[in-house]
Amino acid sequence: MPKVVSRSAVSSSTDARPTASSTAALRVYYCICGEFILVIDKSLTALPRRQTDGATVIRCQDTPEAKARVFKLNATPKDPILIERQGGHEKQYRFHCPRCALPVAYQTTPPPAKSGPYLYILKGALSQLQGQVPPDAFEDEKLLSDNTIA
Repeated sequence: MPKVVSRSAVSSSTDARPTASSTAALRVYYCICGEFILVIDKSLTALPRRQTDGATVIRCQDTPEAKARVFKLNATPKDPILIERQGGHEKQYRFHCPRCALPVAYQTTPPPAKSGPYLYILKGALSQLQGQVPPDAFEDEKLLSDNTIA
């Protein structure tokens, strides 16, 4: 019986320039319960915040002024809720963690995710470290407890 010999060669060059895809780092975010929720091409701390509620704004669609973010949301859509705002009301289509059902994001257009111009990540809902509570998760709780009369 003939002998089978296989050979493989690995080639690398220290002179090669890094490609755009090799330098682009994806950021992964988790729910407080540890479930994977979001992978995105930019850190959430580098994205703008919404003035009304402090939610992180993720652009979903390209415009002449800016490009959409590249991201994947792993969350379950739920029934919309009506939020009272200073100038009236806002209908939010919420997305919840598939494991613990904690609300993690919303948009102002009906599901699926990315169907509207923006997706908003709720303040304190996601962490970059699995199983760790984000530092801003209880920020509003401290404000409420400071204003409470005993």
